[in-house]
Amino acid sequence: MIEKLYIGAISGTSVDGLDISLISISENNVNFLAAKTVSFNSDLKGKLLSLGQSETISIDDLGSIDAELGVLIGSSINCFLTDLSIDPSAIAAIGSHGQTIRHRPEKQPSFTMQIGDPNRIAETTAITCIADFRRRDVAAGGQGAPLVPPFHEALFRTSKQNRVILNIGGISNITILPAAPEQPLIGFDTGPGNALMDSWIKHHTNMPYDDKGDWASSGRASSSLLSLLSEDAYLAKPPPKSTGREHYSLEWLRAHLRSQDIAPEDVQATLLDFTATTIVSAVTKWGSLCENLIVCGGGRLNTALLQRIKELSSFTISIAEDYGVDGDSLESSAFAWLAHQTLSKKAGNQIAVTGAKGPRILGAIYPG
Repeated sequence: MIEKLYIGAISGTSVDGLDISLISISENNVNFLAAKTVSFNSDLKGKLLSLGQSETISIDDLGSIDAELGVLIGSSINCFLTDLSIDPSAIAAIGSHGQTIRHRPEKQPSFTMQIGDPNRIAETTAITCIADFRRRDVAAGGQGAPLVPPFHEALFRTSKQNRVILNIGGISNITILPAAPEQPLIGFDTGPGNALMDSWIKHHTNMPYDDKGDWASSGRASSSLLSLLSEDAYLAKPPPKSTGREHYSLEWLRAHLRSQDIAPEDVQATLLDFTATTIVSAVTKWGSLCENLIVCGGGRLNTALLQRIKELSSFTISIAEDYGVDGDSLESSAFAWLAHQTLSKKAGNQIAVTGAKGPRILGAIYPG
């Protein structure tokens, strides 16, 4: 049985750093070997956040940040392999998601855009890089997201239990895994994850995130603001659907606060409640038989958020680590797996999830 090594790399909607993972794949078996998160310096993080939220972007800025991120991804992978004493020639391919700066599946024509120049990655590492995974699905009429559910299915689906995988990044998404094999896989973005809470605490305290949800816990949720936020049209849309930081932005929140007079910590408490409520509502509506909610992504470390989800729901809640999976590297590992799918000439999308017209081989190949 031939085992091949793949690297995955992604900067998610939280823009909290570059997640890198190393996996091995032999036939249908996936083994997690190593993972690392590389923090962005404040300058690059600021640029990426600005690109993701600003409505006007200089082409010069876009081009230079695309190149800068590509070099960072490549050099970070080199350091990662050096630390593991692995020769780059042992790696079959890198699956690089990059950083999403626009995701507009509702536009006509629809589009999605990720940066982190794969040419720079291939040049820096001398390893074949596969990137631009989302746009082929969008071209085929799909949402281009989420792409991770088929990987969740490969890891977590069992005939013994109805499971839902919850990834809490900047945006939250779920994968519904029924125990009955004849029932289809379902996956979609439920709404905000960390994005609104991170933006609000950064604006008021200059902290990058609300550690364990302590600031939210110091406030009291506003029922009137929660009701107003919950009227957002995206939440009522049926899947397949996806969203992003472009929608759930600080500007979106401020528009809802114009008629409110609420203390900053109470706003944070409300945002935590809003995130928990939208997650539980989505799981209850579309995964009503859920017996176990398995949480991954950075949001699983927000103790107050997980506690609120428990209070609002009746299902068992566990985290990815309970199943021997690193909750921080799951998504980057998924893009390593997607690189394997591409080289194997196998589809990377799931049409029941993205709504594409058919299965598609995803990603463009940049030889090392």
